[in-house]
Amino acid sequence: MRKLLTATITATLSATLLASSALAAPAAKSDPYGGEEAFRSLYKELVETNTTLSSGSCTLAAERMAARLKAAGFADDQLTLFATPEKPREGGLVAVLPGTSKTEKAILLLAHLDVVEAKREDWVRDPFTLIEENGYFYARGTEDDKAMAATWVDTLIRFKQEGFKPKRTLKLALTCGEETTYAFNGAEWLANNKRDLIDAAYALNEGGGGRTDGKGVSEGGKLVVESIQVGEKGVQNFRLETRNPGGHSSIPVRDNAIYELAAALVKLQAYDFKLELSDTTRAFFAKAGAGRTDDLGKAMQAIAANPADSPESRTAEAVLNTDRTFHSMLRTTCVATLIDGGHANNALPQRAGANVNCRIFPGHSVEETQQELQAVVADTGVTITPVPPLRPLAKTPPLDPAIIGPMEKLAARYFPGVPLVPTMSTGATDGIFLAAVGIPTYGVPGAWGNPDGNGAHGLNERMEVKAIMTGRAYLYELVKTYAK
Repeated sequence: MRKLLTATITATLSATLLASSALAAPAAKSDPYGGEEAFRSLYKELVETNTTLSSGSCTLAAERMAARLKAAGFADDQLTLFATPEKPREGGLVAVLPGTSKTEKAILLLAHLDVVEAKREDWVRDPFTLIEENGYFYARGTEDDKAMAATWVDTLIRFKQEGFKPKRTLKLALTCGEETTYAFNGAEWLANNKRDLIDAAYALNEGGGGRTDGKGVSEGGKLVVESIQVGEKGVQNFRLETRNPGGHSSIPVRDNAIYELAAALVKLQAYDFKLELSDTTRAFFAKAGAGRTDDLGKAMQAIAANPADSPESRTAEAVLNTDRTFHSMLRTTCVATLIDGGHANNALPQRAGANVNCRIFPGHSVEETQQELQAVVADTGVTITPVPPLRPLAKTPPLDPAIIGPMEKLAARYFPGVPLVPTMSTGATDGIFLAAVGIPTYGVPGAWGNPDGNGAHGLNERMEVKAIMTGRAYLYELVKTYAK
């Protein structure tokens, strides 16, 4: 799932960044093992394997990627296909390229195979046929997340075929279930049932990447930012419900389940959770704010320098709250997303309910958030219940120079003049399941998209060809740097 934060950074960076950000990435070194043509074949096969929950099969996609790895020289005991009897089409793959060191911990490469549903009648092109047109690849999953999945498989194939002997063991996990809350989640299953198989010092995942000024680089646009995702919010749904004996609508009373629920939601609408900063968001506001000359830029720097409650910080917060992304980055947010109630048009409602979707700032539990919602509503007639599944506590990984440094050094060469900023995702990835079992997870820079999201989760999903190929080269070098 390409997350919401990086999709809005472009619109909030200053014009000074735009002026200095022409892309001049180095050309990827040619290799004798198929190069771009082989990658295109792999990417096409993966994209054209339907992996929607309704009619597709992640298991088939995993099997096809395993076959490519085996053809490149991976042994059977280095490839683990997994699925459960209850969810046979929602399986995945773990591949291992053994390292030479007996002491250095492995690096895990993570990507999800499943994609959001896509109806042919709604799309201009067949969503499950990879089409190249005007510098873009079109199809469901071209961006989210099969570009990354294909890049990781391609990287391991290249390492194997060129005889690269990594010091660190490299592991690849291709999983299902990231796009659907109630589906079988392969990353969660591996973390809870096969922890040793995916054990690693850290994981590299989706969530980072670049954004243009509105047009693709091949269309004359400019790359204005590259980001590293360092942490994400937790996700939890809550059910708010009111009950009432009801009665005939011809003799109404003020004690009405719908009115009581509405009053609770109005209180929630007016409430802001307290301002918080993590190491990641403090670094983001300081670095991204320094590149701006407007009031938002000044407020970003002010809040990074002094997040404590003070007249200055309250003034800065008020400015930042005018930007919906910054408002969300600064706190837990909870918002009503679904509502239901009543049973007949001539009867007083006996029940009314709403789903409230919360994005919880790292370090806070579901229980804490539930208690705060209860305090906000302040009505014992409104029950507030977490809706399964309950996700783990969000944990922010450290801004470790050993991990961030190589990303920065390589980005300076591939994307000269383009700022590289750490970000906390206000959305969600499967990294939360790895973090919960002690594997810090980072969303990598590399490929880029446009501010409109390139149709991810929507119609006519697309990915700029130049973005994919540059990201492929960048990530190949990055993983090799870590693994040496």
